[in-house]
Amino acid sequence: MFLYNQWYVAAWSTEVTRTPLARTLLNEPVVLFRTEAGEIAAMENRCPHRRVPLSGGKVIGDILQCPYHGLQFNVDGACVRVPGQEMIPPTACVRTYPTEERYQWVWIWMGDAAKADPDLIPDYHWMTDDEWGAKGALFHVKANWQLIVDNLLDLTHLAFVHETTIGNAAVAENAAVKVTRKPNNVLVSRWVIDKPAPPTYVKAGGFTGPVDRWQFIDFTPPSFLRLHVGATPTGTGAPEGTFVDGINMRNLNCITPETENTTHYFWAQAHDFDPKNQTVTDMVFEQVKIAFLEDVDIFEAQQRSIDAHPDAKQIDINADSGGIQARKILERLHVEELAELAQAEPKVAAGQRVIG
Repeated sequence: MFLYNQWYVAAWSTEVTRTPLARTLLNEPVVLFRTEAGEIAAMENRCPHRRVPLSGGKVIGDILQCPYHGLQFNVDGACVRVPGQEMIPPTACVRTYPTEERYQWVWIWMGDAAKADPDLIPDYHWMTDDEWGAKGALFHVKANWQLIVDNLLDLTHLAFVHETTIGNAAVAENAAVKVTRKPNNVLVSRWVIDKPAPPTYVKAGGFTGPVDRWQFIDFTPPSFLRLHVGATPTGTGAPEGTFVDGINMRNLNCITPETENTTHYFWAQAHDFDPKNQTVTDMVFEQVKIAFLEDVDIFEAQQRSIDAHPDAKQIDINADSGGIQARKILERLHVEELAELAQAEPKVAAGQRVIG
């Protein structure tokens, strides 16, 4: 189940250069490159002549040349040259995709281009705000994207998967949890009061006694999760809104499906304490990276298990509340998108898609 009329992150800005970059997004082969002016171009990674990936070709000016027979395509997807002939077939074109460059990422709209409103891109300003230090990465995960969404909405797993970094028993056993669902948003609020800080927090904040710890998880469709996390010494007023003498961080996640069973996982960690200190930024990032690689192992083990026994029983527990609410939103949006497609193109059957 993919939602197409949505923004997704296609790449880190630094990944897209004058050399074509191949990336599969929502089962679609895409090629990205920069024009001479530095703008992002994104198009179908498949020459209409003999279906060779265009990413194997080269960029000449603002033209992408096929590596097989040299057909050339401009940034609008139109073929502008066929070597050896003057007449260009009218169907010699490739699909192009709207893009935006924001927050160190390249965003792409995979659905109806007429609906690609840049104002719909979610806020990730912490990535580029001078008041914050931030660093991130891209993981290629051999698992369905919704397993990652589920994981980030249920942080009880920190106690068991990440006990050497960002987790401890209190996260699972002593958290006060509230789940709030709006039409297109799920907010999970978690407080752990007067408990020991986990190892990463001790390194980052120098805590020597118990802390009051918060985890606010903000989900918006299709797959954006922004976590506000941190801790202050117990009794300094964090539950009442006074955040002093502690650490305050944002964990930023953009999850882009590659296929049904593989995912591009873009993430970053931002902090507002000593934000200009690259050593601090690197330390925080490396600690979270260790934890997230542990998550990747879990996701891929889940997927292997699901693939081997797709009909095996699965139960839900209280900790799944946020993920369940998110899936309900996604299911509704999927039905709505299919209905819009069917109305626009009556011959579209349920589960099929028309390229906009």
